[in-house]
Amino acid sequence: QVQLVESGGGLVQPGGSLRLSCAASGSIFSINAMAWYRQPPGKERELVVHIISGGSTSYADSVKGRFTISRDNAKNTVYLQMNSLKPGDTAVYYCNADVVSRSGSYRGYWGQGTQVTVSS
Repeated sequence: QVQLVESGGGLVQPGGSLRLSCAASGSIFSINAMAWYRQPPGKERELVVHIISGGSTSYADSVKGRFTISRDNAKNTVYLQMNSLKPGDTAVYYCNADVVSRSGSYRGYWGQGTQVTVSS
């Protein structure tokens, strides 16, 4: 069993910053890609950014230049630094990890989601 535990969400004013964390634990052999998704109110889930084990990243145009993803492979943790936040960034944010378990299975796992609200 693999679990992803998120933290760092909250309420901020426009222009503010938040740092999200997501730590994977359990029967993990290795992790390939890790990613952040978000789901705004009334909309579908969308990819925000992902990072592979080699360090390559890919950002959605809407967050490019404002958000930064990083990972600590030793801790099986991924971070999302969010700066210059806008009301349009309001969403439930989910982390995702492609995990090879100790049993040999390979699939994606999801965190429980954390609410980010940007409002005056």
